Amino acid sequence: MPAQSPMSPAVTRAALAAAGLLVLLGFGAFWYAARGGAPAPAEGEIAITVTASACDPAELTVPAGKTTFRVHNASDRTLEWEILDGVMVLAERENITPGLSAVLTERLRPGTYDITCGLLSNPRGKLTVLATAQSEAAKAQPETRAFIGPLSEYRVYLARRAGELVRTTETLSERIAAGDLAGAREAWLAAREPWRRMAPVAGRVADLANGMDPLADYLAERTDDPGFTGFHRIEYGLWSQDTTDGLAPFAERLASDAAALRDRLKTLDVAPADLAGNAAALASRVANQATASQAPYSGADLAEFSADLDGISKSALLVDPLVAEADPAASATLRQALEAARATLDGLRRDGAFPPYDEIDAADRARIAAAFAAIAAAADTFNPAIGLD
Repeated sequence: MPAQSPMSPAVTRAALAAAGLLVLLGFGAFWYAARGGAPAPAEGEIAITVTASACDPAELTVPAGKTTFRVHNASDRTLEWEILDGVMVLAERENITPGLSAVLTERLRPGTYDITCGLLSNPRGKLTVLATAQSEAAKAQPETRAFIGPLSEYRVYLARRAGELVRTTETLSERIAAGDLAGAREAWLAAREPWRRMAPVAGRVADLANGMDPLADYLAERTDDPGFTGFHRIEYGLWSQDTTDGLAPFAERLASDAAALRDRLKTLDVAPADLAGNAAALASRVANQATASQAPYSGADLAEFSADLDGISKSALLVDPLVAEADPAASATLRQALEAARATLDGLRRDGAFPPYDEIDAADRARIAAAFAAIAAAADTFNPAIGLD
């Protein structure tokens, strides 16, 4: 076979130029998708574009009631979008990848709220919700003695989980101070359980949660950002860097924040609608999180989803006796969804333990997401069934 002759310099230059053009076209396609290719919103949806530094529009006015937002990510970073009432997260959509959009539907009460715009350091926008005749009539919805027991039980549940969190974060701080890497990892995993079991009310203490649980992806400088503190900063050190060095200040602050959270929860005002409502919101959040790791260094996502499921079940099922009487089908649907989600998670155990999340394939992640989405849909029917919506 005759040897091939090398390409001439002219041909080589032409090939390189063509390759360069393809790269530029690829970048151009991404730029268009991320910044100019937002799909038109469906009828009734409110379109919001989040850039690298702001929301467009930065101020919105909507009537009270159910509103659907279509949030388009026109930045080059995965982002989250939240509606905040002071330090309380009313609704959120996470893991919106560059160039794509996410839909969030929420029933809003009259008031003025903040909206987050991508990175935690970005300026916030404003959302004004105007009263309507229907929202004014809803204010007359009377409270009932039937909720006294469930609300009291839930406050006890939160107090116990908060106490566990204080004890486990103190142990974590001690193990880190002692330079015990294996012990610190074990303590970190133990502390995550009560934290995630309280996740249905995490949005009510967003100021503390932002210091205790920020993900590096939502910070401007990622793992080098001064705001990278709390659980995930410690997780990064213990698993990614394989050391306890330098983690003592983060662990001490986490333990202090856990104590502050315990004290805050003693006076937290939980309304009847919060029991099923918060459960539905957390289930929806997990459904959106399941495609990407939320414990990126330890890979402990499955254990965290299991703790989330515990918290969701406790919160929603406290009002299930009332729902079962008013709407047996709604009660049965939620119970079936909870059981299916538990079976999905337990089916992924290996030798009785959850494997790291990077060993879970896309199909199984999709099944987890679908299981929690079914819980969210079922829990959303609880409040209307008992006259709370």
